[in-house]
Amino acid sequence: MDYQTIIHTIENKRRFGSLPGVEVSGKLLAAVGSPQKDLAFIHIAGTNGKGSTAAFLCSILTAAGIKTGLFTSPHLIEFTERIQVNGVQISKEDAARLGQMLLHQKTDVNPAMFDYCLAMALLYFKEQHCSLVILETGLGGRLDSTNVIESPLVSIITKIGYDHTEVLGNTLAEIAGEKAGILKAGTRAVLESQKPEALAVLEGCCKERGIPYRVIHEKEIMPTASGFSYLGEMSYQMKMTGSFQRENALAAVFAAQELQKLGYPVTEDAMHRGIAEAFWNGRMEILCQEPFLMIDGAHNGNGVEALANSLNEQYAGEKFHFIMGVLADKDYQVMTEYILPLAARVTTVTPKSVRALEGEKLAAYIRGFGIEAENKDNLEEVIKTFFTDENKENSSCKTVAFGSLYFVGDIRKFVRQNLYPKGANITQSGACRRQE
Repeated sequence: MDYQTIIHTIENKRRFGSLPGVEVSGKLLAAVGSPQKDLAFIHIAGTNGKGSTAAFLCSILTAAGIKTGLFTSPHLIEFTERIQVNGVQISKEDAARLGQMLLHQKTDVNPAMFDYCLAMALLYFKEQHCSLVILETGLGGRLDSTNVIESPLVSIITKIGYDHTEVLGNTLAEIAGEKAGILKAGTRAVLESQKPEALAVLEGCCKERGIPYRVIHEKEIMPTASGFSYLGEMSYQMKMTGSFQRENALAAVFAAQELQKLGYPVTEDAMHRGIAEAFWNGRMEILCQEPFLMIDGAHNGNGVEALANSLNEQYAGEKFHFIMGVLADKDYQVMTEYILPLAARVTTVTPKSVRALEGEKLAAYIRGFGIEAENKDNLEEVIKTFFTDENKENSSCKTVAFGSLYFVGDIRKFVRQNLYPKGANITQSGACRRQE
């Protein structure tokens, strides 16, 4: 089978099953030699910020000269974004080779799409002789497929909020309990600032299991013109925009400092260069300056709140044209609540997903608050119209597109494949990174 056929087959495997992911992945990995046993890990769980934190840490470790594997999900445009070594994506040839082998592997379980992705990544990282692997959970932590690993060197818990409540629980304490499942005896933990009920669970877990931990206190992070400082002592420049990224960057720094204590050659210079050079596509990414188009993968209430706060900070007093495409299993009412005070008008689109919320339903809901909202059936037409000369002349506000990561990925792909460099001032992104 060729690459496209193999990846299509994997992507169309079931999302969930009757067995917990950790059990399924354990059996699949055992069948192919348990590659995870030959690797050292940094494990990251949380509701929002996992990917950005992983990107910051990958950038730091790469700057330190450490061969680092990175496993994240989902991808924006190409499947190979999920599996990287020092910021370079797995080749399509290697993905096809490993994918085909895994699809033909006999086990007594029925692996889900994510199990195949994880197994492919771990086999590849072992082949590449990675010294460290940054592993992002898919859903939750305790029962997540990635939790098949033994105690990681460092565990990071990013911001916890309400998402996937049908699986993880209806309270922050319950959700935190699931995320805390990655905190195993023998690890060192870095905890981002949390609501009190979530932090209490995480700290209690660390104390019970004898895990040394550090908590980031958001109020002690001070913005600077080009980045942030912490406690007036550590100051970092950063390329990534968004006030929420400062805490993600600091979590990566704290994790790097823990690795330093364990003997890894992570210097202060590597930390500063890594934070300054890191980029993560699809997070407050400005695709175009004239006319202005930003995309953001905010896909739940906490993510949209962080986006709104960042827009308020960076563009104080401005109103925006929002393009929204969200999934029906997300709390779109809460998501909408955060952007309404900033909205001049909204364009809604139905994402290409069986889980999509109908764009007209979302538009009608927004119109109920007295905000101009129009549904468009075709995302490509929305973007084409956006770049017409007439729109450039009449546009009175910046455009921000957000929703599911696949939705903003479709926008990013369309802009870069069809409109660059045809007269638009398209921004070039850096990385540790989802490369083109």
